[in-house]
Amino acid sequence: MIKLTWLRKNLFNNWYNSLLTVVCFIFLFWLVQGFASWLITKAQWQVIQVNLHLFLVGRFPQSLYWRIWVVLGISTTLTTITGGAFTKKAIFTKRNSLITAIIIGILLFILPIPLTSRLWLLLITGLIVAGLIIGQKFTKIITPWLSLTWLLSCPLIIWLIGGGLGLQPVSTNLWNGLLLTLLMAIISIVLSFPIGVLLALGRTSNLPVVRWFSILYIEIVRGLPLIGILFLAQVMLPLFLPPDLRLDRLLRGIVGLILFSAAYMAENVRGGLQAIPRGQIEAGKALGLNTPLLLILIILPQALRAVIPAIVGQFIGLFKDTSLLSLVGLVELTGMARSILAQPQFLGRYAEVYLFIGLIYWVFCYSMSLAAKNLEKQLTS
Repeated sequence: MIKLTWLRKNLFNNWYNSLLTVVCFIFLFWLVQGFASWLITKAQWQVIQVNLHLFLVGRFPQSLYWRIWVVLGISTTLTTITGGAFTKKAIFTKRNSLITAIIIGILLFILPIPLTSRLWLLLITGLIVAGLIIGQKFTKIITPWLSLTWLLSCPLIIWLIGGGLGLQPVSTNLWNGLLLTLLMAIISIVLSFPIGVLLALGRTSNLPVVRWFSILYIEIVRGLPLIGILFLAQVMLPLFLPPDLRLDRLLRGIVGLILFSAAYMAENVRGGLQAIPRGQIEAGKALGLNTPLLLILIILPQALRAVIPAIVGQFIGLFKDTSLLSLVGLVELTGMARSILAQPQFLGRYAEVYLFIGLIYWVFCYSMSLAAKNLEKQLTS
């Protein structure tokens, strides 16, 4: 009854709104029907099935895929433990468990992957479930150690991917596809955030040298396109280094992303700093807090909480900006898609390929958005 009342009030309250609603429904039906017909009858999804491993890990040696699966297991377990620790509402109700089991079963059945990969996926699914349960059951014990655990996992993951120290080395030229996209995005996000915070604090500093350096850096970088900064990082950065020091092309790409993102992050954080009432700063000084404690305990927590949507928007933008790395010779997800489209048997299959990688980008961006929304609820409750 309530839904019928809402429909009558908002969509059919007079004759021209009713007509407009009917026309829109007819147009949407025609659009969805045409798209569904193309998906089922005309699209050639063999290009995805044959090249799925290239989309995900590129030219990474197949004999070393187990290292990628271990990395995926570590990262998903830590992610789900963190999510469970910061989620107060119970996740595994009977309804959610049934829906999750159905989705996993369908994916394991329809994905064009070998049996060993299906077993790995099943194992990782178990780790996800265990991580969520552990995170919710032992929140007070786990929470103080989460940051240290994430910090220690980073060199372990890089070691598993790159090899060395007992493992077969894998050249960065073989780090392609979604693997490279995620690696570049995560490293750039993690490193650009503290640099952006320092630049924001520097721009509001009372020291003229620090303030003007921060302003100059922020305004120059924000006035340049990302592709220009990436080319500068690839071509100009080696000129400022000693002749015997040669940075890897992947590291130069990361430097370019960090330099670009830090400037925008600084302005987002500065907006949060300006939202802090002056009275809170004066109250902190009256309590005898020095400047570092005042920043850590009073100013930054409130400033960052106020600009969580802007910060997450910056993270999402940075994740999508990694697609420009293909223009400087790094074969990430978009670059791998262009390589696949050059295969003679799949010439002209642009729609299928770009629809698939677009879906991948949307899944990760929407996941970041959901995580930010849950974080906001936890901080405001």
